[in-house]
Amino acid sequence: MLNDDIVDEIRVIRENHAAQFNFNLRAIFEDLKKLEAKRLADGRIFITPSTTFNPSHSKPQHSRFSSSRRRTTP
Repeated sequence: MLNDDIVDEIRVIRENHAAQFNFNLRAIFEDLKKLEAKRLADGRIFITPSTTFNPSHSKPQHSRFSSSRRRTTP
């Protein structure tokens, strides 16, 4: 697996935040909801994700294992 500095940094932040609440999921959730309420009160806008999926608007995803990207041997 490749190392990504940004992902590693986010994982450290998430781990530190969880440790503040002794890894109690309910306490972590309550803290995040308080932070969300504070940010809403400050005028920030939260975008609600769509609940519907329209496959005609999505492009096929290609992975490094997809047949369209395989090399052929001579």
